[in-house]
Amino acid sequence: MITAKGLYKRYRNTVAVDHLSFDVRPGVVTGFLGPNGSGKSTTMRLMLGLDHGEGETLFDGQRFGTIRRPMNEVGALLEAKPFHPTRSARNHLRMLAAGNRIADKRVDEVMEFVGLGDVKRKKPKGYSLGMAQRLGLAQALLGDPRTLLLDEPTNGLDPHGIHWMRDVLKTLAAEGRTIFVSSHLLSEMQLMADELVVIGRGTMIFNGDVDTFVREFTQSQVVVRGPEAAGLAETLKSEGAEVVAEGDALVVSGLEIGKVGHLAFTAGVELHELSTRRASLEEAFMSATGASGQFVAKEPVRAAAPAAPEGEAL
Repeated sequence: MITAKGLYKRYRNTVAVDHLSFDVRPGVVTGFLGPNGSGKSTTMRLMLGLDHGEGETLFDGQRFGTIRRPMNEVGALLEAKPFHPTRSARNHLRMLAAGNRIADKRVDEVMEFVGLGDVKRKKPKGYSLGMAQRLGLAQALLGDPRTLLLDEPTNGLDPHGIHWMRDVLKTLAAEGRTIFVSSHLLSEMQLMADELVVIGRGTMIFNGDVDTFVREFTQSQVVVRGPEAAGLAETLKSEGAEVVAEGDALVVSGLEIGKVGHLAFTAGVELHELSTRRASLEEAFMSATGASGQFVAKEPVRAAAPAAPEGEAL
């Protein structure tokens, strides 16, 4: 169990993390979301005592800095390439293992597990970003910890690697471990995460399960399809619904599916489809954090067409 209480960090005139409090439960994957500049990386550094600020984070009741053998309790990946430039990947992990009384056998096990067994004697400075991420995960798993904190672990991975990472984290959570992972890949997070911590400009926006987040920040729609569906539109509008025609279907907002079905039955309208279209995690995220983005791009400015020489037309 991770318990964060009152995390706060200020950089001169900028508050990066503003009194965040949340719990991360074991047995589920908890996603950590927020726009660029929202304070996610700073929050994770505060949790591990790598940044000085206010508040505290407890891992099963202990601060990270007081854990005698931290790699056996908490595994972390916060940067893609925090490796010694002259050691081989295997020796880099052996060095970390020695400080935590972890056998060399475990080093070879985790390198095989993350798919780097064939390149473990190479220096990681020559690794691609995806390979570096795999080595970072091997480092986090080295002590077989009960808790994992991972910052953008899929960055640089190809689709197969992303699918593999998702399966690994869900499997580890199913074993009862505590998984806290940040990512900008919202489609992937929708497949992987069970619960969410969502922040914007250092403040809490949402903490709870994924389905609740999507329902809270979006509106589900009802799809109606049938040979006489168009004739139902006015009835639905009279009940306060917003109705949009999409081909041979009606997309209804503002009414629950049961109410739409009842109105169709009462009106004697034959239906071939009556289904709920739920919004995506991406749509919910954009709705929830739209006002919290630090870096907002503008519409491209088009250059004015050059003026035609006098007497000529362009």
